[in-house]
Amino acid sequence: MEPVSPKVQRSTETVYDIASDLVKKLKDAGQTLGVAESLTASGVMSEITSVSGASTVFRGEVVSYATPLKEKLLGVDGGLIALEGVIHADVAKQIAEGARRITHIDGDETTWGIGTTGVAGPGTQDNKPVGMVYIGIAGPSGTLAWGPFNFAGAREQIREATIIEALHRLRELVSTIPHD
Repeated sequence: MEPVSPKVQRSTETVYDIASDLVKKLKDAGQTLGVAESLTASGVMSEITSVSGASTVFRGEVVSYATPLKEKLLGVDGGLIALEGVIHADVAKQIAEGARRITHIDGDETTWGIGTTGVAGPGTQDNKPVGMVYIGIAGPSGTLAWGPFNFAGAREQIREATIIEALHRLRELVSTIPHD
């Protein structure tokens, strides 16, 4: 598997530009977001909430760094984890679904959920190589997963690449969903 660079690094956009554009698109569409992160450990949330006005669209997040929290808080299937480990497309999807579910407020459904899982390093995890990442996004029309990415670089570079890719993927989805 060849190392993959984040899709958005082919342009001059910064991660703040992507987050800012995403927040604007979510606001314009009247949509909301919940996040559950593993390897990115609040990085996605941090970038979104760095944008002024993010509180109108961002509901909250869970950092499920420990595997049991993925099951307990987010509802990830323990059998799937036992079989595949936590670095898997279906785990990313279930993390995203959990993020969306736990950020419902008083019956008001959260529009989108982002889930990240992967290996930032320095060592492997569940026999998966450093840089292997999956991103899940749950939304009004179902749940998607992207990966495996094989991001190159040191720990922080892998985490940053994951954050950029997750924000970019959601921005693309929000742009394609019709709204009032």
